Amino acid sequence: MKRLKFSHLLNNKDFIYALSLFVFIGFICTSFYELSKAEVTVVQEGESTTVRTHAKTVEDVLNELAIEVGEHDELSHELNDLVNREMKIEHTIANQVIVSIDGNEQTYYTTSDTVEEFLAEQDIELTENDQLSLAANTKIADNLVIGIDKAFQVTINDAGEEQQVWTTGGSVQELLAEYDIELDELDRVEPEQTASVGKSTDIEITRVEKVTDVVEEEQDYRLVKRNDSSLEKGKEEVISEGEPGLVEKHYEVVLENGEEVSRELVKEEVKKESKEKVVAIGTKENQPKTTMTTASDNNGTASKTVSRGDNEEKGETLYMKATAYNWDCASCDGRGKTSTGYNLKENPNGVVAVDPSVIPLGTKVWVEGYGYAVARDTGGNIKGNKIDLHMPTKQKAASYGMKTVKVRIVE
Repeated sequence: MKRLKFSHLLNNKDFIYALSLFVFIGFICTSFYELSKAEVTVVQEGESTTVRTHAKTVEDVLNELAIEVGEHDELSHELNDLVNREMKIEHTIANQVIVSIDGNEQTYYTTSDTVEEFLAEQDIELTENDQLSLAANTKIADNLVIGIDKAFQVTINDAGEEQQVWTTGGSVQELLAEYDIELDELDRVEPEQTASVGKSTDIEITRVEKVTDVVEEEQDYRLVKRNDSSLEKGKEEVISEGEPGLVEKHYEVVLENGEEVSRELVKEEVKKESKEKVVAIGTKENQPKTTMTTASDNNGTASKTVSRGDNEEKGETLYMKATAYNWDCASCDGRGKTSTGYNLKENPNGVVAVDPSVIPLGTKVWVEGYGYAVARDTGGNIKGNKIDLHMPTKQKAASYGMKTVKVRIVE
């Protein structure tokens, strides 16, 4: 019965018309609904997604796509902007970047593409001497660490020549290599090469050099005295003149910054032998003079007396260069005693200083123009045929000068 009823409806033109109209209206409504949607393109991290939506705002569109916008992300539109047809929404996710400047870390969030763009965005300025741990064109990634070492100046004193150089630290050795400063084996550097360079570091380089200095020096000749019995006693005669020798001395000299600090004799070579000076010393005794005198006694008888010289002609006679001194001289010690301990203050007369190899100490002598004296003293300048006469006053000593006198050995 029902089947007949439905069949009857299908044969009813009004019903068919009504059904067709209903379907058409539904299609129109559906089409209108779809056509009323806005086409929106969302670009995120370089990937595009296009949707058709009835969403009213940008925030609604992002919610439909389950896209969360972080606090530091970059969005091309405001969240409450109204959606329009063919809208393009760009969403860039911010990356966390850690910047370490001289060891001090700070965290940033950025949507910059490269390190160079990020530094410009954050107004982080670098000088040409600063050191960046990454290349400027390095792409930014999440949790990227950027190291920056700021340059500072230090002073390098190289053998007295100072220069100011820029550095970001490291060791002394690395800094010297950076500026092509080479050290030789003996050179010294302070602080040592392994030490770290800081802002207060001053580097001192001492240039050390060893050189050989060859010096030629004269070698004194030797004086040889020979007794000559054919030469009158007290006289001297040069047999052959002396000639100095020549010695070549090799010194190892250490120079620091060009100045000599030590010198050591390492080799000595005789280039020319010295020639000794030979002097003949007369030993021939003078013959005493014989004189005859005639004397008359009370009886008128004449007598002859033979004399063989005065008393001062007895003993060995020398001719010596004489000078004078007084115990209170400028170079004396003021004690007033001779080298043998004799007191010149109490006994200022009759004392002479001699060379003991010529006149032994304690010898009694007679000096022409001075008289009898005893050799009780020596002197640094009294060598050979020299004699120094002690005077009771400084005035007499000063006025004496230098003379050649006859000296006779008494005992």
